[in-house]
Amino acid sequence: MDIKTGVWAMLGICLLVLSIGVLRRKAEILLNFCVRTILGIVAIYTMNMMLNGLGIESAVGLNPISVLTVGSLGTGGFALLYGISFYHLL
Repeated sequence: MDIKTGVWAMLGICLLVLSIGVLRRKAEILLNFCVRTILGIVAIYTMNMMLNGLGIESAVGLNPISVLTVGSLGTGGFALLYGISFYHLL
């Protein structure tokens, strides 16, 4: 193997390792978003049922905007949605 082929092989291996690292990070971000989204949907549904049981007529709807808010912001998005909902009660 000459030097030029060796350099190209090392460059290819380095690019492969870097691309695996980038894909792993993106997969982790996507997985975190999906987990926050699913847990947020369950939390919104549970909170709506609890508030309905207490007779409070403040419910957050499960629509794409609320799901994206909870998925993007997590617990802060959940609190934001219910904060806006309770603000409308005032």
